[in-house]
Amino acid sequence: MTKKIEAFIREEKFEDVKKALYDVGIVGMNVIEVHGHGRQGGVTLAWRTGTYKLDMLPRYQVNIVLSDHNLDKVLETIQKAAFTGQQGDGIIFVYDVADVIRIRTNERGADALRYEDDIDERLKKPK
Repeated sequence: MTKKIEAFIREEKFEDVKKALYDVGIVGMNVIEVHGHGRQGGVTLAWRTGTYKLDMLPRYQVNIVLSDHNLDKVLETIQKAAFTGQQGDGIIFVYDVADVIRIRTNERGADALRYEDDIDERLKKPK
């Protein structure tokens, strides 16, 4: 089976997360700039003229599709790299993916997910 990770993280942690994912062998991902809030409901900012609430905070949405056997390692990698300990660190959703098809080659399933030097290729190499 295949999984999709949808992680919402702070803008300032994106480079850390991206580097950590590359380091473990995740070479394919999509990233979208989004705005939203979770439990904290946003932040209140104080200016000379008063205060106002900013409730739609900028975040990055990182999408990754990967094999089941890589899920825990990748989730742990994202959590460690995105962590600040403050409210608003983010959230991760995990979904089942019914099928994957690479349009150019017609590969399906796990074959469609393979990239040169990806996490699965690194696991095969002797250390």
